[in-house]
Amino acid sequence: MAKKSFVQGAAVLAVAGLMVKVLGAIFRIPLGNWIGDVGMANYNPAYYVYNFFLILATAGIPVAISRMVSERVSFGQFGEAHRVFKISRILMLAIGAVSFVVVFFGAEFFAEKVNVPGAALAMRAISPALLFVPVMASYRGYFQGMQDMKPTAISQVIEQVFRVAVGLSLAYFFFHSAAALGSASKFQPEETGAAGATLGAAAGAVGGLLVMLIVYSMSKGKLKRRIKTQRKMRRVEPSSSILKKIAIIAVPITIGAAIMPIVNLVDVTIVVKRLQDAGWDPTQARAMYGQLSAFAGSLINFPQVLTQAVAMSLVPLVAAAYKQKDIRYLQENVSTGLRMAVILGLPCALGLFALAEPILVLLYPAREASAISAAPCLMVMSVGVVFLSTVQTLTGVLQGVGKQMIPVRNLAIGVVVKIIITWTLTGIKSINILGAAAGTVTAYLIASVLNIIAVRKHTGTKFDLMSTAVKPLISSVVMAICAWGSYKILFTVLSGSRLATVAAILLAMVVYGIMVFATKTVTKEEVAKMPKGDKIVRILDKFIK
Repeated sequence: MAKKSFVQGAAVLAVAGLMVKVLGAIFRIPLGNWIGDVGMANYNPAYYVYNFFLILATAGIPVAISRMVSERVSFGQFGEAHRVFKISRILMLAIGAVSFVVVFFGAEFFAEKVNVPGAALAMRAISPALLFVPVMASYRGYFQGMQDMKPTAISQVIEQVFRVAVGLSLAYFFFHSAAALGSASKFQPEETGAAGATLGAAAGAVGGLLVMLIVYSMSKGKLKRRIKTQRKMRRVEPSSSILKKIAIIAVPITIGAAIMPIVNLVDVTIVVKRLQDAGWDPTQARAMYGQLSAFAGSLINFPQVLTQAVAMSLVPLVAAAYKQKDIRYLQENVSTGLRMAVILGLPCALGLFALAEPILVLLYPAREASAISAAPCLMVMSVGVVFLSTVQTLTGVLQGVGKQMIPVRNLAIGVVVKIIITWTLTGIKSINILGAAAGTVTAYLIASVLNIIAVRKHTGTKFDLMSTAVKPLISSVVMAICAWGSYKILFTVLSGSRLATVAAILLAMVVYGIMVFATKTVTKEEVAKMPKGDKIVRILDKFIK
């Protein structure tokens, strides 16, 4: 792929990813307000089970399709590239069908195993999505292999729009319908509300798949012309050989992608049980878990949008430099990538720590009591944001140098330690749900340290502690102090905490922007290298001499 087309494709996918994340946040915030922490405790296990099976079905195979299609297209073998797609599409359909059957008929089993029986209805409601998403993923992999990223980006956005619109509508309707029926309803409102929300995933999958089918139909004429003009092959590759190659590529990627859903399943399996062991009744335990996973967890995941963009930009640069044995260029990019991850992750971490309760109350006004209860969880988990940022970025580096199994191993080690910490601390009544939060932070910390060691070993990169950690930390601490202080002052001046929270966040952003240039955490020369960087520098020159 030409450099220009790669950059354009990456930009298209990055913009789509940002839109999807924003829509996802828009989805979870009103959902939490409507169905409450118990409803979210039913919703989250359903999504964790769904995501686990979805990753098994779609994490590695689309990447394999993309790579194998691209290899054949580069040799003008358009017919063989299309065969790879058709074979993999059948494979994905079969995997999706099996996954649907397992989740739909095993919903009660999974719900009992995670100690949330009320999640069974939501699991059944989300299972039809497993019929459509894997097939949609095969189309995405095919078009990516053809170096056309737009269909994937468009389908991602449409899928999320459908999911949000349908999911929120059904959650609201089902919740209030069950509440109106009262004892006449077979299910509790928190169960039906969660089920309505998960049905949005199936609607989104149908919408995204329709987009891919339309684009594919429109491109078939061009494909047929290419096949007619291709060079004839001496021997057609057997389908069994294609399937074997797909498996060789897909299995390691799938193992790596399955780690985080396993972390979530560990939480939902252990936390509720250990809280009950500590003396909390089942309703209280599920509510506390909902505060951890939905209220605090949704905010912790949002900063990933920024670090995923860094990792996405870093991987091709690292891969190219490694292949060309340009060690200096490789090390420069690795160092810059980690520094950018810290520069983005630290202010998010300290900002969430300083304003945990005000931010949660701002986002969940209808569930203020639950939001306040979730604030300590957010404060603990916010520490993990910076470690998660470095894990994502350095995982991209290790994948770029062909060491994709190392970050999988490192995160797995972190998860083992997390299980021990979560099991031990959550069972102590005075610590309760904070033990699970501490376990998650520890998992990311361990994976981050091990990834840094691995990157230094395999790239020879030496990180400058001052520019990578000390300067961003100084800027972030000043920002957090200003955010907390301004909120306290504005809370007494302004009518209501919500306006004070918004003002404090805006002030914190301005303070951090000033500090990163005042401490030379970021230089104008570095800004100039960014997209539209020259224009940004000209604006900065008017204010910073």
